[in-house]
Amino acid sequence: MSKNLVIVESPAKAKTIEAFLGSGYTVKSSFGHIRDLPSKGLNIDIEHNFKPNYEVSDGKEKVISDLKKLAKGNDVLLASDEDREGEAIAWHLTQVLGLDPKKTKRIVFHEITKPAIEAAINNPRKVDLRLVDAQQARRVLDRLVGYELSPVLWKKVRTGLSAGRVQSVAVRLIVEREREIRNFKPEASFKVSAVFLHQKGQIPATLKTELPTQGSVSEWLKQISKSNFSVLDLSTKPARRSPGAPFTTSTLQQEASRQLSFSVRQTMTIAQQLYEAGLITYMRTDSTQLSALAIESIGKFIEKEYGADYHKAHQYKTKSNSAQEAHEAIRPTNVSKLSIEGDNNRKRLYDLIWKRAVSSQMADAKISRTEITIAVSDRQELFIAQGEVLLFDGFIKVWGGAKEDVILPIVKTGDPLKLGELSAKEQFSRGPARYSEASLVRKLERLGIGRPSTYAPTISTIQSRGYVEKTDLEGEERQITKLELKKGEIISSTEQETFGSDRNKLLPTSIAEVTTDFLVKYFPSVVDYDFTAKAEEDFDEIARGERQWQSMIKEFYKEFHPLIEKTDSVTRQEVSQARLLGQDPASKRPIYARFGRFGPMLQRGETSDEKKPEFAPMPPGCKIETVTIDQALEMFKLPRIVGKTVGGEEITASIGRFGPYVKAGGISVSIKGHDPLTIDEASARELIEEKISKESSRKIKELEKGIRVLNGPYGPYVTDGKRNGRIAKDKDPSAITQQEAEEILAKAPTRRRRFRNKKTK
Repeated sequence: MSKNLVIVESPAKAKTIEAFLGSGYTVKSSFGHIRDLPSKGLNIDIEHNFKPNYEVSDGKEKVISDLKKLAKGNDVLLASDEDREGEAIAWHLTQVLGLDPKKTKRIVFHEITKPAIEAAINNPRKVDLRLVDAQQARRVLDRLVGYELSPVLWKKVRTGLSAGRVQSVAVRLIVEREREIRNFKPEASFKVSAVFLHQKGQIPATLKTELPTQGSVSEWLKQISKSNFSVLDLSTKPARRSPGAPFTTSTLQQEASRQLSFSVRQTMTIAQQLYEAGLITYMRTDSTQLSALAIESIGKFIEKEYGADYHKAHQYKTKSNSAQEAHEAIRPTNVSKLSIEGDNNRKRLYDLIWKRAVSSQMADAKISRTEITIAVSDRQELFIAQGEVLLFDGFIKVWGGAKEDVILPIVKTGDPLKLGELSAKEQFSRGPARYSEASLVRKLERLGIGRPSTYAPTISTIQSRGYVEKTDLEGEERQITKLELKKGEIISSTEQETFGSDRNKLLPTSIAEVTTDFLVKYFPSVVDYDFTAKAEEDFDEIARGERQWQSMIKEFYKEFHPLIEKTDSVTRQEVSQARLLGQDPASKRPIYARFGRFGPMLQRGETSDEKKPEFAPMPPGCKIETVTIDQALEMFKLPRIVGKTVGGEEITASIGRFGPYVKAGGISVSIKGHDPLTIDEASARELIEEKISKESSRKIKELEKGIRVLNGPYGPYVTDGKRNGRIAKDKDPSAITQQEAEEILAKAPTRRRRFRNKKTK
């Protein structure tokens, strides 16, 4: 008796689906892509209409062999994911299994539930070759760009770099934003706040106009100290807040970053697990629409749990016209399932998806907004007081985000007011914000670059390749002036403010800046925002059957390949943005400021000279475009001999990748705040002795084979430099034996290498 063979992409998905189907079905996994372009070589036959040369992916031979045996004499249903990539996987399966794609059944579903699976099986279609062509076009275009452009970067910039159609544009966005931030000059102004007294209560208010300087504020405060105040106007208006649409891939990534501090990759990994477990609908989608059945079931749930007043059915219009993705937003498959078991992060992401889907079908929140305009008797400026009261929480009951009510006293037009408090505080204009993973996704989506499935791998790649670092910024301190009017007198004070601090922001490395400038100059079309967005439109046209994929690739390659050939004559000196500063008076060799392996640096001599060039660090605070020949000459005096330690070891001072430092023997100490060209012996000795003292206080015991027992921030531990093992609280760390230490280390995990630092070299 023949069986139906259902082939899906993942084992987890296969297990879930098999539980829904009867004994007449066998469900097996292809374990992802079954066939692809080989990792080495171009493998695109340019001369024969860009024909791709596919091969079976490593380790998939047995999978194919097993699937062929099961397919023999049975009906095959291809059930890979409902997007272009899933369609391509289905097509590749027909090729390796010897099936006719025009006859083989293809089933699609956007949720792994019994009704959805049964509906898909009852309504099979054929493999959509238009979607396959769109995916092939993307794959071929990306291979052409990566394979031909990456070697150019190896020769002209640095070995090991990579270029990509979407990743290079993402890096460009981050580089250009960082330069905007560097060039931004903050402007100071003063915000004036006041508290007015009315017989029915206090009214906090703000001056509508900001004052430009401390002098203008002082003069204004003197004048206003003799003024009278009254209610000029009063308005109370109803307002509404509407729920957000159900999640698309992009909005889920952004909200999970904002609320849960998840990375884009982490969000997609967990969402994949939730989908394969049958808990949510397909997570790669740019649709905000919900099925009629979902809207109905969510509506019934809301009315039952919260009441009819809280229900308002919404069908959200999808902004994108892409044919690539699934046709429903991300939602729970069963709205009655309020929470799930298992891993805490899975619970949190499921809860976020559930809240967004349910709240999207709820009524608007109703708000009463009050605004009081306050006049000054002898001046034109006006104060504004604003209050807000939540009358009906609506969707906020589920989604959250309600603000505290700000209730103003009941007043009438013309009511006199007394001045209670008045102050003016200095503030500075804010420059552009650095990109986080979430805001970069939002920007790429707004520009029409990439698709939901590409954002996570793109952001991961630009970090792993050393173009971008995700980091926290400490910020800087600055003084803020505050002026207060008290009993007719102006009192001035200052306070410290931290600015520029940031968490989990994407910062470009120096190599990202060099690479971006090189690509913008020599390959403008590749990193052009409009071109990259236009490519996505071309893929959509192919998916709709409106364009032939090879013609699109041919049109691109005709313009792209000549650019590769033109870069042969470009020197590394040009690419590294070397700037000639002048000549060394002593050696008569030229001195350049340029980008190097670790960032901006100085070079004395030519690379073509018989004598090798010498290198020195860039002076702190200087850039390639601002450093002078005199500053550069001073840096070639480093490393500088400062003196000797008490024990007679030589102390040197220099500047390294992480800033200025002094060194004696095997001890290096950061000297931020000191100049390596001027630091004296006494100061250097003191810093070195402090470091030695700190290190010795950490050391509890020295054992054999390089094993040490140390004090750490979380308590005593054993280390051999590669692994760290905690010591039990009830154990005396000073009594640890060699054997005990080795046993502790045997159970400890090997410390992960910090690839990020290495990649940025």
